[in-house]
Amino acid sequence: MTALRLPNAVAAAMRAHAEAAYPDECCGAMLGLRKGPDWLVISSIAAENAAEDRARRAGYQIGPRDLLDIAVAARRRGLEIAGFYHSHPDCEAAWSPADLAGAHWIGASYAIIEVRKGRAAAMRSFRLAGATEEDKRFEPETVVVENAPPAPVD
Repeated sequence: MTALRLPNAVAAAMRAHAEAAYPDECCGAMLGLRKGPDWLVISSIAAENAAEDRARRAGYQIGPRDLLDIAVAARRRGLEIAGFYHSHPDCEAAWSPADLAGAHWIGASYAIIEVRKGRAAAMRSFRLAGATEEDKRFEPETVVVENAPPAPVD
């Protein structure tokens, strides 16, 4: 099973974003480095939820301008887009059919933060596997929150 490795400070920032957006869904990206089959996340970038109906449990979408800005930030730092995160207000941290339909970055991690009554709870992550849009699927991965600071980037 693959792992998504997050420094404590990055996990805390993602949780804080999810709480601040409550009762709406939040979304953002994770930047990092591939370490074998795992992602080592160095930072996260909050994005505006551009979904037409971003009310609770209605989904999320990162707009094309935000996505371009995220890709440029990653490149400037010598990082990759390791994946994306979003919240599930008052709903468990499990992917939905809409989450799978909106996922397109094969090999990326998709983290979901459960927010109950405004407080971040469980965080789970799923790796988007497959070779094409037709056979893509989510595979569960371990979330490892580490106390150590992120590794330096060359």
